[in-house]
Amino acid sequence: MAVKTRIRGIIAVRSIGFSLSMSKRRILVTSALPYANGPLHLGHMVETVQTDIWVRYQQLRGNECIYVCADDTHGTPIMLRAQSEGITPEELIARVAAEHKADLDAFDIGLANFYSTHSDENRELTYRLYDALDRAGHIERRSVRQAYDEKAQMFLPDRYVKGTCPRCSSPDQYGDACEVCGATYSPSELKNAISVVSGTTPVERESEHFFFKLGAFETMLREWTRSGTLQTAVANKLDEWFAAGLKDWDISRDAPYFGFEIPNAPGKYFYVWLDAPVGYMASFLNLCRTKGWGFETWWKAGSETELYHFIGKDILYFHSLFWPAVLHGAGFRTPTAVHVHGFLTVNGEKMSKSRGTFITAKAWREHLPTEPLRYFYASRLGSGLDDLDLDLNEFVAKVNSDIVGKLVNIASRCAGFLARGFENRLAIKLPDPALYEEFTDQAQSIGELYENRDFAAAMREIMSLTDKANLYIDQNKPWLLAKDPDKATDVHLVCTQAINLFRVLIVYLKPVLPRLVAQAEQFLGGQALDWDDIQRPLLAVKINAYEPLATRIDTASVARVLEVDKPVEIAVSTDIKSTNVKKPDGDTATLIDEVSIEDFAKLDLRIAKIIHAEQVEGADKLLKLLVDVGDDKTRTIFAGIRSAYEPTALIGRLTLVFANLKPRKMRFGVSEGMVLAAGPGGKDIFILSPDTGAQPGMKVK
Repeated sequence: MAVKTRIRGIIAVRSIGFSLSMSKRRILVTSALPYANGPLHLGHMVETVQTDIWVRYQQLRGNECIYVCADDTHGTPIMLRAQSEGITPEELIARVAAEHKADLDAFDIGLANFYSTHSDENRELTYRLYDALDRAGHIERRSVRQAYDEKAQMFLPDRYVKGTCPRCSSPDQYGDACEVCGATYSPSELKNAISVVSGTTPVERESEHFFFKLGAFETMLREWTRSGTLQTAVANKLDEWFAAGLKDWDISRDAPYFGFEIPNAPGKYFYVWLDAPVGYMASFLNLCRTKGWGFETWWKAGSETELYHFIGKDILYFHSLFWPAVLHGAGFRTPTAVHVHGFLTVNGEKMSKSRGTFITAKAWREHLPTEPLRYFYASRLGSGLDDLDLDLNEFVAKVNSDIVGKLVNIASRCAGFLARGFENRLAIKLPDPALYEEFTDQAQSIGELYENRDFAAAMREIMSLTDKANLYIDQNKPWLLAKDPDKATDVHLVCTQAINLFRVLIVYLKPVLPRLVAQAEQFLGGQALDWDDIQRPLLAVKINAYEPLATRIDTASVARVLEVDKPVEIAVSTDIKSTNVKKPDGDTATLIDEVSIEDFAKLDLRIAKIIHAEQVEGADKLLKLLVDVGDDKTRTIFAGIRSAYEPTALIGRLTLVFANLKPRKMRFGVSEGMVLAAGPGGKDIFILSPDTGAQPGMKVK
């Protein structure tokens, strides 16, 4: 405990250890690997910001804390996405990696290394783990029957088979679970099943697969999950899976597949969920080889270093059961803890392109500063699994109030007096050392809140102190004191006190606002502050001229961000009139009724990308199209445009789709929408070119 002695209003500190001092720790931290088939969105940033705040706090305390991550780059989706763009998977993941890194840098995510699972280090470690598991008898080979696409000549993952739910008959459901009724099943149980890859009906074929015997680790996992490694709610959830029985885990996939081929098993590849978490180790191994560090001392069984994974609750099973069992079975250390967080909603709704609540990290950083969002996330993040809502009105109000109106206000209110009357030099003492000590005494509780990831509570405590600092200024009114030449000393002391309270606050906020704090440190003389520095006030030194540290956020800027990733509305002129024709019986029939604008508004018209096209046997005018309508689903649509296009000429082109048309069962299959085209007919039927700038999912009105 630091011993503080009051000497005529000046705090002297005889440092014999700080109240939160501890032996220096060696900590390795990771966050979940973003998948390399799309941009980062604000949901991803919740996790990386949470992780980064915790890491920065550890570093501020003097601990050796290293944060590594990587892109998750393997799997069928990557392979097919690259094919649809006419590039190699390597080109795709390189492009996405650059985009991801730009986003992470913009949000000040202090990674020691951002790597890729498609790396030599990852291959090396994956083979090492697999070999150790195989030699220990934890791998089993057996034949399984699974869906096979005869046209694409590939076995299909469950999510690449779609059809009608066998329980509730909802169309367009994946091969593993129904999103409407929640039923789970195998792809073979689907009605009207089709392959997402080619649009053809899959068949079943036998194939030998490799299984990790997860059930053999039940005793070890029961003990590990209840040893303080997980939040209580997470451990309770795992009990449900233990009760249901741990199933062997299929760790193999058949060619074609983008990934690592299994040794001595031609045509067999490691399933992405085996080599993806190995990416944590591989990123650190790459860093170790760059820095000359010892990898084994961190990852060997029984290591005294600490290992923490930050993840979302959607990947809980993999990180709290599968991954620790694989590590233990291969002779490596298991995680010290896995910290699980909830999901992000925007304005109370799940992020959705169609609802206009899907916001990419790029859109945010190009229109708004990123640090205020770090603070808002911190003010809402607890240590549990609760979802976090980004209410954009609350965001604007809170940032403008807390950061601009309270925190920065302390420095800006006092800096001018110090500059004009005292050449930016602080006084030799504090007029109210007890108040300063009240601020520094909060280090213990605030530090514990950071350590336990209860950032919301930490922000509340810090903002309470910020209110006290502003109250001190209000009560002492340096602007009035400055009018009386005899009160110059009082002005100097009051402003020195306030600046020192501000200094304590920015140290407390340094893990959350690293950029603002770096500017504040420059204002205070240029020294980088650590946690212990607050125990000695800054006295009798010259500080630098004050420059604005933060500006207010306006609602118009936030509105612009919402528009960036929102489906584009394109004006379409409509002049739909009724057409009357004579029936054989002499009556008049209306072929097309007039529709109101309200009726027209019900139409969900979207831009779609054609992923696959083929002729329909037995139909002269139809083509069978597989289209991407931007909602993470693909649809099969039969379109009467065969006279104008060869199927191969359509792949990659854009078209307009009536997306909420009721699925129609035809003798060739189920059509899940309608393609809209223009032209007089015959060869003159026109759809969109891919270079129009439109994107799948854009709405048309």
